[in-house]
Amino acid sequence: MDRRSELTEFLRSCRARRRPEDLGLTPVAGRRRVPGLRREELAQAAALSVDYYVRLEQGRLRNPSESVLDSVAAALALDDAERRHLHNLARPRRTREPAAGPVVRPTLQALLDVAAVPAAIYGHRGEVMAWNDLAAALLIDFGTVPVERRNMAWLLFTDDEVASRYADWEGKARDLVAQLRMAAGADPDDAVLTALIGELSVKSPDFVRIWAGHRVREKCRGYHRYRHPVVGEFTLRYESFRLPDAPNQSFVCQFAEPGTPDEDALALLASWTAGAGRLERVNPQLR
Repeated sequence: MDRRSELTEFLRSCRARRRPEDLGLTPVAGRRRVPGLRREELAQAAALSVDYYVRLEQGRLRNPSESVLDSVAAALALDDAERRHLHNLARPRRTREPAAGPVVRPTLQALLDVAAVPAAIYGHRGEVMAWNDLAAALLIDFGTVPVERRNMAWLLFTDDEVASRYADWEGKARDLVAQLRMAAGADPDDAVLTALIGELSVKSPDFVRIWAGHRVREKCRGYHRYRHPVVGEFTLRYESFRLPDAPNQSFVCQFAEPGTPDEDALALLASWTAGAGRLERVNPQLR
């Protein structure tokens, strides 16, 4: 991914979502060809010269200060994830995995196996690195998916079975794309992620449409509404925990609110999974 063009398009998309009135500014006179803030209006709000802001937006500043970026972020009302994305693009740092690639510790797989809720470990590119039987029963038997395609973004946009499990497919798709863009901003030279984005751009018009929105998000917490062929429609909340010694891996647990029909549905899923026997797990990283 080209960092300079990504920075340009990200700032343009953020400007388009703001109006002069939001900042207490009098709109610049003249016909507005595009919605949102003009460059000179944003420069005024961030207390920058127009020339300096233009060079920032075009990626022509070698190392803008954090205070300048924070001023721009404040003027654009960026949330925490968007602010970090701006800093990543304007002040890039390398956060690569070791050459041998990421490895999930066997003790973490053991923890997944004893969890009474759907749980999995994901890489920063959306890779499904480890999972338990309930996570597989909820979506797809990941062990049957070729390891190079065992990625949530790939599955969501190219696999009808996985896509059908989400009652709000659009919301899930927007979240995944926003997380991929956040990861791409942190390391624009990630060849694996760049290849994934390129393949999805060829395979899925929906991916292209959502990617063009330049939204960013970190996976922290939230909920999904599932549509399961065995137990029906129900909602699970999730919490995501980044592993301290493997910051590009996240441990994600899903759970139902106690005393709700969702809890009953999850219990039924667990019973069905146990009755069907343990799903085969093929995870070469744990062999």
